[in-house]
Amino acid sequence: MFTGIVQELGEVAAIERHGDAARLTIRGSAHCTHDAELGESIAVNGVCLTVTGILDGTFTADVMGETLNRSSLGQLTEGAAVNLERSVRVADRLGGHLVQGHVDATGTVVSRKQAEHWDQVRISLPQSVARYVVQKGSITVDGISLTISALSPPGHREAWFEVSLIPETLKRTTLGTASPGETVNLEVDVIAKYVERLLSEQNAGEQGAGGAR
Repeated sequence: MFTGIVQELGEVAAIERHGDAARLTIRGSAHCTHDAELGESIAVNGVCLTVTGILDGTFTADVMGETLNRSSLGQLTEGAAVNLERSVRVADRLGGHLVQGHVDATGTVVSRKQAEHWDQVRISLPQSVARYVVQKGSITVDGISLTISALSPPGHREAWFEVSLIPETLKRTTLGTASPGETVNLEVDVIAKYVERLLSEQNAGEQGAGGAR
């Protein structure tokens, strides 16, 4: 479990391709590697990965084909910057929102508008997850917990959402340099998915009971 508060920018040191899987080696500062342990979870651009090796300020993680297909990790190249966050501890502050590190879909940076003290970024919203997104709600973009500042009108043919990025976010994360056309990982608020599942089961039970009368 994570909070969507990026702790540092790391760098892809190496990528080994193994058929439909890959092994990533990520270089980070001492913050992400000095006391990391094998088997620990670290979020890389919002994807929860398991540490399989630690050496000289780097850690390695194996990425299966399903993850490569459902996230932007398959598009990474050596030298690319990545957002890193270690898993949250029970005693930590919950600075963002509850993030699982399970990518629901990918979006594309549609546009960005610069203001004096912040940037407004518009990102495409796949229909498969659009129903979970609400204005002023939370969403995770490449592992960053953000508040949705605007949404496309209901029924819009090409759905989108907007987020406003403060200077600290621009400086400390990959969204500071993300250009239109770039792919980003999206994770919606898990609470919305649980509520939908509970309501659907409740409705199914009521319909079944009604039909049995």
